[in-house]
Amino acid sequence: MVSAATSSGQDAILIALERLVQVVAQLRHPQTGCPWDLEQTHQSLIPYVLEEAYEVVDAIHGGDQVAIAEELGDLLLQVVLQAQIAQDAGSFDLAVVAHGIADKLIRRHPHVFGDQVVTSPDEVHRNWDRIKAEEKGLAHEPQRLTPKLVKYNRTLPPLLAATKISVKAAAAGFEWENIDGVWDKFHEELEEFHRAIAQEPKENQQAELGDLLFTLVNLARWYGLDPSEALHSTNHRFIHRFEQVEAAIQKPLAEYSLEELEALWQQAKASLAAGN
Repeated sequence: MVSAATSSGQDAILIALERLVQVVAQLRHPQTGCPWDLEQTHQSLIPYVLEEAYEVVDAIHGGDQVAIAEELGDLLLQVVLQAQIAQDAGSFDLAVVAHGIADKLIRRHPHVFGDQVVTSPDEVHRNWDRIKAEEKGLAHEPQRLTPKLVKYNRTLPPLLAATKISVKAAAAGFEWENIDGVWDKFHEELEEFHRAIAQEPKENQQAELGDLLFTLVNLARWYGLDPSEALHSTNHRFIHRFEQVEAAIQKPLAEYSLEELEALWQQAKASLAAGN
Protein backbone atom coordinates (compact mmCIF):
# COMPACT_ATOMS: atom_id res chain seq x y z
CA MET A 1 0.00 0.00 0.00
CA VAL A 2 1.38 3.40 -1.02
CA SER A 3 1.42 5.96 1.78
CA ALA A 4 -0.02 9.43 1.36
CA ALA A 5 3.45 10.97 1.67
CA THR A 6 4.83 8.65 -1.02
CA SER A 7 1.89 9.37 -3.32
CA SER A 8 2.35 13.11 -2.83
CA GLY A 9 6.04 12.84 -3.67
CA GLN A 10 5.29 10.85 -6.83
CA ASP A 11 2.70 13.42 -7.88
CA ALA A 12 5.27 16.21 -7.47
CA ILE A 13 7.74 14.28 -9.65
CA LEU A 14 5.15 13.70 -12.37
CA ILE A 15 4.17 17.38 -12.32
CA ALA A 16 7.82 18.42 -12.64
CA LEU A 17 8.43 16.01 -15.51
CA GLU A 18 5.29 17.17 -17.30
CA ARG A 19 6.45 20.77 -16.93
CA LEU A 20 9.82 19.89 -18.48
CA VAL A 21 8.12 18.08 -21.36
CA GLN A 22 5.91 21.13 -22.00
CA VAL A 23 8.89 23.50 -21.91
CA VAL A 24 10.79 21.39 -24.44
CA ALA A 25 7.70 21.11 -26.63
CA GLN A 26 7.41 24.91 -26.62
CA LEU A 27 11.09 25.24 -27.55
CA ARG A 28 10.38 22.99 -30.54
CA HIS A 29 7.13 24.73 -31.58
CA PRO A 30 7.32 25.33 -35.34
CA GLN A 31 6.08 28.94 -35.16
CA THR A 32 7.03 30.24 -31.72
CA GLY A 33 9.89 27.99 -30.71
CA CYS A 34 13.63 28.61 -30.44
CA PRO A 35 15.52 28.63 -33.78
CA TRP A 36 18.43 26.70 -32.26
CA ASP A 37 16.24 23.96 -30.78
CA LEU A 38 14.22 23.69 -34.00
CA GLU A 39 17.28 22.94 -36.10
CA GLN A 40 18.55 20.15 -33.84
CA THR A 41 18.46 16.50 -34.91
CA HIS A 42 19.28 13.22 -33.19
CA GLN A 43 22.72 13.38 -34.78
CA SER A 44 23.47 17.04 -34.01
CA LEU A 45 22.82 16.46 -30.31
CA ILE A 46 25.29 13.57 -29.95
CA PRO A 47 28.12 15.83 -28.65
CA TYR A 48 25.78 17.32 -26.05
CA VAL A 49 24.61 13.90 -24.84
CA LEU A 50 28.24 12.86 -24.32
CA GLU A 51 29.22 16.16 -22.74
CA GLU A 52 26.33 16.15 -20.29
CA ALA A 53 26.97 12.51 -19.32
CA TYR A 54 30.60 13.30 -18.51
CA GLU A 55 29.57 16.40 -16.56
CA VAL A 56 27.29 14.21 -14.45
CA VAL A 57 30.25 11.93 -13.74
CA ASP A 58 32.40 14.93 -12.82
CA ALA A 59 29.73 16.22 -10.44
CA ILE A 60 29.47 12.79 -8.81
CA HIS A 61 33.24 12.73 -8.35
CA GLY A 62 33.00 16.15 -6.69
CA GLY A 63 30.31 14.95 -4.30
CA ASP A 64 28.33 18.21 -4.44
CA GLN A 65 24.66 17.19 -4.34
CA VAL A 66 23.49 20.50 -5.78
CA ALA A 67 25.88 20.12 -8.72
CA ILE A 68 24.81 16.50 -9.23
CA ALA A 69 21.15 17.51 -9.36
CA GLU A 70 21.91 20.30 -11.85
CA GLU A 71 23.96 18.07 -14.15
CA LEU A 72 21.36 15.29 -14.01
CA GLY A 73 18.85 17.91 -15.12
CA ASP A 74 21.01 18.80 -18.11
CA LEU A 75 21.28 15.11 -19.01
CA LEU A 76 17.53 14.62 -18.57
CA LEU A 77 16.98 17.51 -20.97
CA GLN A 78 18.89 15.58 -23.63
CA VAL A 79 16.57 12.58 -23.17
CA VAL A 80 13.42 14.70 -23.35
CA LEU A 81 14.72 16.70 -26.32
CA GLN A 82 15.65 13.55 -28.24
CA ALA A 83 12.18 12.14 -27.56
CA GLN A 84 10.55 15.41 -28.68
CA ILE A 85 12.49 15.38 -31.95
CA ALA A 86 11.28 11.82 -32.57
CA GLN A 87 7.71 12.81 -31.70
CA ASP A 88 7.85 15.75 -34.11
CA ALA A 89 8.93 13.31 -36.83
CA GLY A 90 6.07 10.93 -36.00
CA SER A 91 8.43 8.21 -34.75
CA PHE A 92 8.09 7.76 -30.97
CA ASP A 93 7.60 9.91 -27.88
CA LEU A 94 8.78 10.04 -24.27
CA ALA A 95 6.00 7.69 -23.19
CA VAL A 96 7.39 4.98 -25.48
CA VAL A 97 10.85 5.53 -24.01
CA ALA A 98 9.63 5.40 -20.40
CA HIS A 99 7.32 2.41 -20.89
CA GLY A 100 10.05 0.58 -22.77
CA ILE A 101 12.64 0.85 -20.03
CA ALA A 102 10.07 0.15 -17.27
CA ASP A 103 8.92 -3.01 -19.05
CA LYS A 104 12.52 -4.13 -19.53
CA LEU A 105 13.33 -3.62 -15.84
CA ILE A 106 10.28 -5.63 -14.78
CA ARG A 107 11.09 -8.48 -17.20
CA ARG A 108 14.72 -8.67 -16.12
CA HIS A 109 14.06 -8.50 -12.36
CA PRO A 110 11.77 -11.48 -11.76
CA HIS A 111 13.20 -11.73 -8.24
CA VAL A 112 11.63 -8.33 -7.50
CA PHE A 113 8.49 -8.34 -9.67
CA GLY A 114 7.92 -12.09 -9.68
CA ASP A 115 8.48 -15.12 -7.50
CA GLN A 116 12.04 -15.99 -8.47
CA VAL A 117 14.58 -16.19 -5.63
CA VAL A 118 18.21 -15.05 -5.99
CA THR A 119 21.05 -15.23 -3.50
CA SER A 120 23.72 -12.90 -4.92
CA PRO A 121 24.37 -10.00 -7.30
CA ASP A 122 26.21 -12.44 -9.60
CA GLU A 123 23.06 -14.52 -9.92
CA VAL A 124 21.10 -11.38 -10.76
CA HIS A 125 23.61 -10.62 -13.51
CA ARG A 126 23.41 -14.14 -14.94
CA ASN A 127 19.61 -13.98 -14.95
CA TRP A 128 19.75 -10.61 -16.72
CA ASP A 129 21.94 -12.06 -19.49
CA ARG A 130 19.73 -15.15 -19.82
CA ILE A 131 16.51 -13.14 -20.04
CA LYS A 132 18.13 -10.75 -22.51
CA ALA A 133 19.13 -13.70 -24.70
CA GLU A 134 15.57 -15.06 -24.54
CA GLU A 135 14.17 -11.67 -25.57
CA LYS A 136 16.45 -11.61 -28.61
CA GLY A 137 15.60 -15.20 -29.55
CA LEU A 138 19.13 -16.39 -28.79
CA ALA A 139 18.44 -18.54 -25.75
CA HIS A 140 19.00 -21.84 -27.59
CA GLU A 141 21.92 -20.69 -29.68
CA PRO A 142 25.60 -20.83 -28.66
CA GLN A 143 26.30 -17.54 -26.94
CA ARG A 144 29.06 -15.79 -28.85
CA LEU A 145 30.88 -13.10 -26.93
CA THR A 146 32.27 -11.29 -29.98
CA PRO A 147 29.14 -9.19 -30.77
CA LYS A 148 29.12 -7.86 -27.21
CA LEU A 149 32.83 -7.00 -27.38
CA VAL A 150 32.28 -5.24 -30.72
CA LYS A 151 29.51 -3.19 -29.14
CA TYR A 152 31.76 -2.14 -26.23
CA ASN A 153 34.48 -1.06 -28.66
CA ARG A 154 31.98 0.86 -30.78
CA THR A 155 30.07 2.66 -28.05
CA LEU A 156 32.40 3.24 -25.09
CA PRO A 157 35.46 5.44 -24.58
CA PRO A 158 38.57 3.34 -25.39
CA LEU A 159 39.82 2.87 -21.83
CA LEU A 160 36.40 1.87 -20.52
CA ALA A 161 35.88 -0.39 -23.53
CA ALA A 162 39.21 -2.11 -22.88
CA THR A 163 38.20 -2.70 -19.26
CA LYS A 164 34.83 -4.19 -20.22
CA ILE A 165 36.39 -6.35 -22.95
CA SER A 166 39.03 -7.63 -20.52
CA VAL A 167 36.46 -8.49 -17.85
CA LYS A 168 34.10 -10.28 -20.25
CA ALA A 169 36.86 -12.26 -21.96
CA ALA A 170 38.27 -13.35 -18.59
CA ALA A 171 34.83 -14.40 -17.35
CA ALA A 172 34.48 -16.57 -20.46
CA GLY A 173 37.74 -18.36 -19.60
CA PHE A 174 40.17 -16.37 -21.75
CA GLU A 175 42.45 -15.73 -18.82
CA TRP A 176 45.95 -16.21 -17.40
CA GLU A 177 46.47 -18.88 -14.75
CA ASN A 178 48.04 -16.41 -12.33
CA ILE A 179 49.27 -12.84 -12.01
CA ASP A 180 52.80 -13.84 -13.02
CA GLY A 181 51.52 -14.55 -16.50
CA VAL A 182 50.07 -11.06 -16.75
CA TRP A 183 53.36 -9.49 -15.63
CA ASP A 184 55.24 -11.60 -18.19
CA LYS A 185 52.87 -10.35 -20.86
CA PHE A 186 53.41 -6.75 -19.73
CA HIS A 187 57.21 -7.04 -19.99
CA GLU A 188 56.84 -8.73 -23.39
CA GLU A 189 54.62 -5.92 -24.69
CA LEU A 190 56.92 -3.27 -23.22
CA GLU A 191 59.89 -4.79 -25.04
CA GLU A 192 57.92 -4.92 -28.30
CA PHE A 193 56.90 -1.29 -27.86
CA HIS A 194 60.54 -0.28 -27.32
CA ARG A 195 61.53 -2.16 -30.46
CA ALA A 196 58.73 -0.59 -32.51
CA ILE A 197 59.69 2.92 -31.40
CA ALA A 198 63.31 2.30 -32.35
CA GLN A 199 62.87 0.47 -35.63
CA GLU A 200 59.34 0.32 -36.99
CA PRO A 201 56.88 2.66 -38.77
CA LYS A 202 54.32 4.80 -36.95
CA GLU A 203 51.49 2.33 -37.58
CA ASN A 204 53.37 -0.45 -35.78
CA GLN A 205 54.33 1.88 -32.94
CA GLN A 206 50.66 2.76 -32.48
CA ALA A 207 49.66 -0.90 -32.46
CA GLU A 208 52.30 -1.84 -29.90
CA LEU A 209 51.30 1.08 -27.68
CA GLY A 210 47.72 -0.22 -27.78
CA ASP A 211 48.90 -3.72 -26.83
CA LEU A 212 50.86 -2.30 -23.90
CA LEU A 213 47.91 -0.25 -22.67
CA PHE A 214 45.57 -3.23 -22.95
CA THR A 215 47.97 -5.32 -20.87
CA LEU A 216 48.00 -2.58 -18.22
CA VAL A 217 44.20 -2.75 -18.17
CA ASN A 218 44.47 -6.48 -17.49
CA LEU A 219 46.97 -5.88 -14.69
CA ALA A 220 44.55 -3.39 -13.15
CA ARG A 221 41.76 -5.97 -13.33
CA TRP A 222 43.85 -8.59 -11.54
CA TYR A 223 44.61 -6.15 -8.73
CA GLY A 224 41.02 -4.91 -8.47
CA LEU A 225 41.89 -1.42 -9.74
CA ASP A 226 39.87 0.82 -12.04
CA PRO A 227 42.12 2.19 -14.82
CA SER A 228 39.67 4.94 -15.75
CA GLU A 229 39.50 6.15 -12.16
CA ALA A 230 43.27 5.88 -11.85
CA LEU A 231 43.87 8.01 -14.95
CA HIS A 232 41.23 10.50 -13.87
CA SER A 233 42.98 10.85 -10.50
CA THR A 234 46.36 11.29 -12.17
CA ASN A 235 44.98 13.98 -14.47
CA HIS A 236 43.54 15.73 -11.44
CA ARG A 237 46.87 15.61 -9.57
CA PHE A 238 48.79 16.83 -12.60
CA ILE A 239 46.49 19.82 -13.04
CA HIS A 240 46.76 20.78 -9.35
CA ARG A 241 50.55 20.54 -9.43
CA PHE A 242 50.70 22.48 -12.68
CA GLU A 243 48.51 25.15 -11.11
CA GLN A 244 51.00 25.43 -8.22
CA VAL A 245 53.88 25.77 -10.68
CA GLU A 246 52.12 28.54 -12.62
CA ALA A 247 51.35 30.36 -9.36
CA ALA A 248 55.04 30.31 -8.43
CA ILE A 249 56.61 31.59 -11.67
CA GLN A 250 57.25 35.17 -12.70
CA LYS A 251 57.78 34.66 -16.44
CA PRO A 252 56.51 32.32 -19.21
CA LEU A 253 57.18 28.61 -18.71
CA ALA A 254 59.22 28.45 -21.91
CA GLU A 255 61.84 30.77 -20.37
CA TYR A 256 62.67 28.31 -17.58
CA SER A 257 65.20 25.51 -17.94
CA LEU A 258 64.16 21.89 -17.51
CA GLU A 259 66.06 21.78 -14.22
CA GLU A 260 64.19 24.85 -12.92
CA LEU A 261 60.84 23.40 -14.00
CA GLU A 262 61.62 20.09 -12.32
CA ALA A 263 62.49 21.91 -9.10
CA LEU A 264 59.23 23.87 -9.26
CA TRP A 265 57.33 20.65 -9.95
CA GLN A 266 58.83 18.91 -6.95
CA GLN A 267 58.03 21.92 -4.76
CA ALA A 268 54.42 21.85 -5.94
CA LYS A 269 54.21 18.11 -5.35
CA ALA A 270 55.59 18.44 -1.82
CA SER A 271 53.35 21.42 -1.05
CA LEU A 272 50.18 19.61 -2.13
CA ALA A 273 51.21 16.45 -0.29
CA ALA A 274 51.74 18.47 2.91
CA GLY A 275 48.38 20.13 2.43
CA ASN A 276 46.63 16.79 2.02
